[in-house]
Amino acid sequence: MSESLSAAVFTALWLGILTSISPCPLATNIAAVSFISKHVKHPVSVVMTGLLYTLGRTLAYLALGILIVQSILETPALSRFLNQHINKFLGPILIIAGLFLLEILKFALPGWNPGAKLQQKVNLWGIWGAFPLGIIFALSFCPVSAALFFGSLIPIALSMESGVFVPSVYGIGTALPVVLFSILIAFGAKWIGSVFNKITQIEKFLRYGTGVLFILVGIYFVLMYNFKIL
Repeated sequence: MSESLSAAVFTALWLGILTSISPCPLATNIAAVSFISKHVKHPVSVVMTGLLYTLGRTLAYLALGILIVQSILETPALSRFLNQHINKFLGPILIIAGLFLLEILKFALPGWNPGAKLQQKVNLWGIWGAFPLGIIFALSFCPVSAALFFGSLIPIALSMESGVFVPSVYGIGTALPVVLFSILIAFGAKWIGSVFNKITQIEKFLRYGTGVLFILVGIYFVLMYNFKIL
């Protein structure tokens, strides 16, 4: 595996983990798994619920990545343009994404509530309802998750010309904390609230650190490819 691909894989995995532990997605993930799992008696079934929910989220990100990246790459003129100029765009994009992660720039997305009807259907489907619920919640972007996916992951996937592999790794990254919490729920961990609070606290530092790193890398790319100083 080349160094550039290794870096892209590591970055995609980290962005997925950071997405999953961001307050809005983390609360959504735990609420979804808890909602379904409270109707399941066996711990193995609860873990299966978490895995199915995770699979739904991963496939949603994969499908979205394929749709965006492959559509662009399969447009000859646009593909050639990106091959020649992607690094010039990547620097400013990383800087803007970093500013969003640092909360210097902000934007609001309309709220979304699955509603009582969806919850009733999921209740009737049992553990299998976790799969479509994962898809739905994955596509319900919060500002942070939107900045990480569209502002960071997609440009990296385009630069690597990977509409499948890089989004898949991102999806796996979003899965890891979800699987952890489904295991905790399955075995009735009394300290799950404490774990949630600690993750919420460290998430801010991890997100800010990532934001600073994005800005620094973005500045480096701008100096190198836009101004050809380095």
